[in-house]
Amino acid sequence: MGESVKTLLQRLVRRIPSEVLKTTLDKWGRLTAQQQRALDLTQPKWTLMENLWAICEENEWTLKRITELEMIYVIENPDQGMWYAYQLLDPEDDAHCVELIQFKELFRYHLRELVRHVSVKVKKHTDEAVWIRIAWGDSFSRPNHLKPTYVVHYLQTPYVFVTSLTSKHRPLLSQALVLSTRYQTLKDANLSGRKLTAIRDLLMRQYQQVFPTKCPSPLAEKNHPALKKEQDGNAANRRRMATEAFGDGTLPQLQTAVYKLETKFKDPTNRTMSDREEPFRCVVKFSSTNLLESLRDCASSGFASTPVTPLLSSISLKGKNYFVVTDNDPGALSQTRRPQN
Repeated sequence: MGESVKTLLQRLVRRIPSEVLKTTLDKWGRLTAQQQRALDLTQPKWTLMENLWAICEENEWTLKRITELEMIYVIENPDQGMWYAYQLLDPEDDAHCVELIQFKELFRYHLRELVRHVSVKVKKHTDEAVWIRIAWGDSFSRPNHLKPTYVVHYLQTPYVFVTSLTSKHRPLLSQALVLSTRYQTLKDANLSGRKLTAIRDLLMRQYQQVFPTKCPSPLAEKNHPALKKEQDGNAANRRRMATEAFGDGTLPQLQTAVYKLETKFKDPTNRTMSDREEPFRCVVKFSSTNLLESLRDCASSGFASTPVTPLLSSISLKGKNYFVVTDNDPGALSQTRRPQN
């Protein structure tokens, strides 16, 4: 076992919180009952790592076993980085017939055709999500397991979620995915967040939505008893419109929404500025621990005007949180993602 394997184990043990380390090791299932008893999880992390490393050497475990442990932890605790959503487009006639075994074989084959040195590990989760761990190399270097890319794809759907993907590797992943899923292209969904479940629920509409109506919403009345007394008042209308704009009940926990403004300067008295070919550009970013809940509360309480502007309601309506606003098409969406980390 080389130093690279030890380094990966060191980083992984430091990364896993002490309170979930035992559960993660149990799910890993590689330690015998005797080894589990001998491993004192109350020890300092560096001592614990050395003891765990000694067990790995004793059992002659390879890099594959350590990446298994990492994958178990990431799947159970996915909110560790920034996730980006993508959508597969233009399915072929047999796209709905692709099963897990076929997908795994095709994905590995196509990615290895594109990259000489790459390590791919695929695991199906209990919620039907297919998790893929990719350690990238190139024609001259071995895969770097310290900086893997994680991909989550729900078979029979066009949705893909990715974290830790560089611009260099994005076209390679895109080509491997479209070929193995029987689609024609993969596009940026302009949706990102640190909570995988939140952007998944938003994009796949897996939360309680309310659609606009001229009449008071029965669903809103059910969940907001105060509406029965305020039905004819402004407060009732604000609550109803806020619910129709953002949804009802618990909302996906999105943290940000970004609006990039590109507009021409318009002032007939200042021809120098008005005749500029390049538009003015600025970026407005909304941030909150739960942005949709915050916006809904602002609208229902009167801090934000109602009806809710489409620029805000489009977050939940279109399942996106990155927009480009222009003079000609104020609802236009960017087709180019800002750089990812």
